[in-house]
Amino acid sequence: MLFVFSAPSGSGKSTLINHLMSQVKGLNFSVSATSRAPRGQEKDGVEYHFLSEAEFRQKIAEDAFVEYEEVYAGTFYGTLKSEIDQRLERGENVVLDVDVKGGLSVKRIYGSKALLIFIQPPSIEELRRRLEKRGTDSPEKIEQRVDKAAYELTFAPQFDVVITNDDLDTAKKKVVEAVEKLINNRKTVNSKR
Repeated sequence: MLFVFSAPSGSGKSTLINHLMSQVKGLNFSVSATSRAPRGQEKDGVEYHFLSEAEFRQKIAEDAFVEYEEVYAGTFYGTLKSEIDQRLERGENVVLDVDVKGGLSVKRIYGSKALLIFIQPPSIEELRRRLEKRGTDSPEKIEQRVDKAAYELTFAPQFDVVITNDDLDTAKKKVVEAVEKLINNRKTVNSKR
C-alpha cells in the first residue's frame, strides 16, 4: 500500500508522519528525487536520489515520475515511479509526503493501492498563528504560505481521509488508526485468498 500525505505548510504533517512511522511497524518512507545538491551529510539514495538538473529533466521527458514539481527555477523535487514500483513489488507499505497535486497524481496512477491522507489546520487563522509562532518566515512569506494553504484546502474533498489537526494527540491517534485499519483490512483480504 501507499500512504500518501499532503497538507498546507504549518498543518503538522511532518510531526504526524514521524509519529506514524514510530508507531506502525513495516512502514517505509519513500525517497524522493531532487535536482538540488546534497546538504551537509546527506547521502544519495538515503535522504534523496540526487540528480543533476539535466538528469531530472531527462527523467521528466521519459515520464519516470509519479509526480514532480519545480519548486524554484531549476530546482526540482519528485517521486520516481521506479522507487514506488520496486517497494510495492517487495510487498512494502510506503509512506509518501507530497503536495496536493502530487497526491492526486499518485492516486490516478496507483488507484486503490494508494490511500490519500490530507492533514488540515482547524482554520486559516490558526494556520497563520502557527506560522507566525515558528518565527522562521517574514510576514510576506507567511502571507504567501497562507494564500497557498487556502488554495490547497480546496483539494481536501478529493482525498480519502481528511484529518483536522486541531489537537495534536487526537490527530496522531487518527493518523495511526487510518493507516492500521487499511493494513489490517488488506491482511484480512489476503488471508482469505
